Amino acid sequence: MPDHIPPDHLADESRAEGEFAGRTALVTGAGQGIGAAVATALAARGAHVVATDRSAHGIDELAAAARDLAGTVTPRVMDVTDPVAVTAVVDDVVRDHGALDLLVNVAGILRAAPVAELTDADWADTFAVNTTGVFHTSRAAASHMTARGRGCIVTVASNAAGIPRTGMAAYAASKAAATMFTKCLGLEVARSGVRCNVVAPGSTDTAMQRALWPDGQTEVPLSVIDGDPATYRTGIPLGRIAAPRDIADAVLFLASDRARHVTLQELYVDGGATLR
Repeated sequence: MPDHIPPDHLADESRAEGEFAGRTALVTGAGQGIGAAVATALAARGAHVVATDRSAHGIDELAAAARDLAGTVTPRVMDVTDPVAVTAVVDDVVRDHGALDLLVNVAGILRAAPVAELTDADWADTFAVNTTGVFHTSRAAASHMTARGRGCIVTVASNAAGIPRTGMAAYAASKAAATMFTKCLGLEVARSGVRCNVVAPGSTDTAMQRALWPDGQTEVPLSVIDGDPATYRTGIPLGRIAAPRDIADAVLFLASDRARHVTLQELYVDGGATLR
């Protein structure tokens, strides 16, 4: 399955109801994969989506492809590791749209290696994006949301935050930290009417996932589906990896009024891989 949003996805989404009409969403990591799927799904349901990534590649294409949807997609280059840039973009969104209703933290990187081979730069870069980036965006968004008395933050973490993985210590630790940060923030802002939740995907067909496969392989490796005892990895009971849209659907539920009484929660979307 391709990492970009295919035309039939856009066609299907264009028929969705305007569940988020009149609301403004900021999505990080929207240039591809899960972030692009989330931005597209929100726009299809009527949201004004500010789609951000650290380069224009991907988000410009996303905005062009989404022109026929019920909502809008505005691309903005933003590096989540830069607190000044993050604050500026969030302030611009509030100024231009009157409010920020929803933040979805998707931006993330993976440096896969055994701990003994991880460099200081690998560790620092992973936490800078996956954890500190979530802090920067959530802090900026929450300040506006609490003042307004409502809002929603969803962080896309990983099932690796809840189960040990060989060769993924930096990634798993950074996602675990982002998960607990989001829940702690949610506790602090709950009385202000702001909800904070986490979606924890398992293996999903994205560029990040495919980078873990043997060179040139286009089909999902059997070890991903069936598990790999040599690396203490369980298989996926549902027998498939997720599509980005599967994760987007979970994000949209938590962002919607259907989840108005749901906060501080972590929703695993991994086909049962963590046996939770």
